[in-house]
Amino acid sequence: MKKIIAGLVAFSVLAPAAAFAGPACTSEAREKWMSEDAMKAKVAEIGYQKIKTFKVSGSCYEIYGYTKDNKKAEVYFNPVTGAVVKSEID
Repeated sequence: MKKIIAGLVAFSVLAPAAAFAGPACTSEAREKWMSEDAMKAKVAEIGYQKIKTFKVSGSCYEIYGYTKDNKKAEVYFNPVTGAVVKSEID
């Protein structure tokens, strides 16, 4: 019974943290990532604009900005290829 309760407590603590974790974008070493300047250029080329935040998030580059249609966007990119891994558009 104690093991069950301990397991439930551990799950209730860890599950919410997992829900907020970003995607896994790459397993490549940082030396293989595009430079931040190259990634910013790629982001602009794709059409994202008015970037309010550009940051490293786990194994991703992440932006908060707007699409070319002026919709709010939170986007995760593979830092090696520049491909969109996950996006949330409002």
